[in-house]
Amino acid sequence: MAERVYINGQLVPRGRAKVSALDHGFLYGYGAFETMRSYGGRLFRLESRLDRLSFSLKRLGIPLALSRDELAAALYRTLEANGLQEARVRLTVSAGEGEAAPEPVPSSPTVVITAQPLTAPPPEAYRRGYSAVFYPFPVLSCSPLRGVKSTNRLPLVLARRWAREAGAEEALLLNEMGSLVEASNANLFLVIGERLVTPHEASGPLPGVTRGVVLELARGWGVPCKEREVRPEELSGASEAFLTSSLLEVMPLTRVEGRPLGGGEASELSLRLLDAYRERVAAEKSQ
Repeated sequence: MAERVYINGQLVPRGRAKVSALDHGFLYGYGAFETMRSYGGRLFRLESRLDRLSFSLKRLGIPLALSRDELAAALYRTLEANGLQEARVRLTVSAGEGEAAPEPVPSSPTVVITAQPLTAPPPEAYRRGYSAVFYPFPVLSCSPLRGVKSTNRLPLVLARRWAREAGAEEALLLNEMGSLVEASNANLFLVIGERLVTPHEASGPLPGVTRGVVLELARGWGVPCKEREVRPEELSGASEAFLTSSLLEVMPLTRVEGRPLGGGEASELSLRLLDAYRERVAAEKSQ
């Protein structure tokens, strides 16, 4: 089946999926998006993702006439058109076509939805865990885009490339104060003593939906959880660490800058949370 893409209410073959050369998303990275995962044809925590998209669009000043129900219907329509159950789905809203200048903001956004077969990490990746390096260029905790999942992702793309060139799967980002923020494509958690720790929003991370589910699960078990400033030197004292994202779910982080973290292998809490996360997905899918 040829891949089909949703653009402004129409499903078209991928080869015919076009946006204007004057679309402000193309010209300036002026837009927001959400990437989500479909399990058995069901989009996990869709409401939370639409909440974050709404926040991002409001912060960017992009008007969107489509209601939440209409967006959800468009997402499922795209999944169905591509015959997919297990999928990587991306909803992108750009500012739309306007003059070749950043102002004024166009009034008719471009809405694009893609659905592609999911390529998840193999089971051995979770047993081995990911490696990471520090990215040497800081992100600003006071950025006006803090908390916005903007289509302007070039700094994160470059950080990911930096990691790949260093032979690692991920790059760890620091802010201008030298505190840990997140990875280039995931949120970060450390286990320090009996406590689960993750950088707070004031440090500058994107508050991930998967991050929120993991905090729900851990707190439900009575695990003390703390969102706070996290210094990079704390990694050496952590018994384990892991990354969270929609596509990774819960991925153990076992090496940083080539040195083992904790025991150098996937540890108890991260693997327990991975199993519990998948159980939560299955439970919500059946509702």
